[in-house]
Amino acid sequence: MARFWFVAVLCILFAGSLFASEASDARRRLASSPSLSESQSWQLSHDKDWTVRQSLARNRRAPTTLLDKLAQDPNVQVRIAVATNLSTTEATFQRLARDKDSSVRSVVARFEYVPASALAVLARDSSTDIRLEVARNPNTTKQTLHLLTRDPQPEVANSATISLQRLAEDAQGD
Repeated sequence: MARFWFVAVLCILFAGSLFASEASDARRRLASSPSLSESQSWQLSHDKDWTVRQSLARNRRAPTTLLDKLAQDPNVQVRIAVATNLSTTEATFQRLARDKDSSVRSVVARFEYVPASALAVLARDSSTDIRLEVARNPNTTKQTLHLLTRDPQPEVANSATISLQRLAEDAQGD
C-alpha cells in the first residue's frame, strides 16, 4: 500500500512539473511573438522563468525601454539576449558595455551592429580578450583603434594596427 502512495505522489509531481513546463513554453512563445502587446511585454518581464525573459529580450518588437530594463536582469543569458537584439538602443549598449559579467561585455564587443560608442567604452576594459575583440570589430572607429594601438598587450596593439590598415585600404578603394 505504501508503494502505491509513493507511486501516486510521484505521478502527481511529474504531472505538476509537466504542466509547469507547458505553461513556461506558452509564455516563451508569447514573449517571442511579433504581435506581443506592450502591456504583455511588461508583464512577462517580471516572469520568474529566466527563459521567458530571455525570449522577450530577443524579441525585436519589445519596447526599447523594456530592453533597457532587461539589460539589468539578474540572469546573464537575458542580458546577452538584449545585447544581440537589433532594437537595443545606443544607451543600453553602453550600459551593457559596463556589465559586471565579462561574457556580456564580450558579446557586446563582438556584436556586428554594436554602436561605436559602446566599443569605445570596451576599449578601456580590464580584460585583454575584450579589448582584442574591440580591435577586431569592424564598427570600431579610427580614434578607438588608435587608442588600442598603444595597448600594453601586443596582440591587442597588433590587431588594432591591422584593423587601421584595413580601414585605410578600404578608403583607398572607395
